[in-house]
Amino acid sequence: MKHVITTLIFLAINSVAFSQTDSLTKRLPAKIHHAEPIYMDLIRDLGARKGEKELNLGWGLENKSGYIANTGFFEYEFSPVNRLGLEVEVPFTFYKPAFEHKEGDEMPRNRMEGIKLASQYTFLVAPKYGMSMAIGYIHEFKAHSFYSLSHGSAPLKGHSMSPFFVVAKRWGKHVHSMIYTGPEWEFTAGESKPERYYQVNASMHYEFGGTGNLLGVEVNQEYLGMKAETVVRPQIKLALTPNLALGIVTGIPLNLKDHGVSILARVIYELPRRKR
Repeated sequence: MKHVITTLIFLAINSVAFSQTDSLTKRLPAKIHHAEPIYMDLIRDLGARKGEKELNLGWGLENKSGYIANTGFFEYEFSPVNRLGLEVEVPFTFYKPAFEHKEGDEMPRNRMEGIKLASQYTFLVAPKYGMSMAIGYIHEFKAHSFYSLSHGSAPLKGHSMSPFFVVAKRWGKHVHSMIYTGPEWEFTAGESKPERYYQVNASMHYEFGGTGNLLGVEVNQEYLGMKAETVVRPQIKLALTPNLALGIVTGIPLNLKDHGVSILARVIYELPRRKR
């Protein structure tokens, strides 16, 4: 009789434990791990879960005709609800003359580029096929240079609107692919018609044994009318800790005469989620 009672108590405890585990599992929506490009990164992971937060800091160098652009940015990403990601980004650029810079050559002025506000919603997560899809929108408020602001210019120079579509596919345990595409309208104060661009960004990555260390390449194409500008970006991502990673990417322009090779480093820190 004692053995029967002990067995029943054991089964009851296990039943409660499994039901609690099952209910916790049901609360979390499906999510597929996809390798994210380092240069054209997403607003948040595809299939983002409520409470996820991430900080990104970046710095890069780009050699252009007659000058060197030092670019940087600060990003804050978070997910207020499941599958929805939001982002605030502040990019800035500082310029200095290149060795071949000549007297009289024009050079852009230092500036905080503006403020980017973005959202992204993952509407499809299909674990059976290793595929996720999302739509999103970026609105950037563009600012005048520090020089112009100090001489009485209004803070805003213009703004841009950019809806986008993302589809990502995981091929087994190691290979990841992604396509990010969409139009962009750029409005400048004083001009009646906006500039319209279209971008197609494709990436392929190899992940080493589920460690988070990635080796891959991005191909960024921007179309203005029938003219396409293409930059190939080999890249590597190193997982330093479970929450901290370093991404390094090099840009090699294929058909941009005034642009040289560029380099960008991105520090990625995922904030721990609150325990409930």
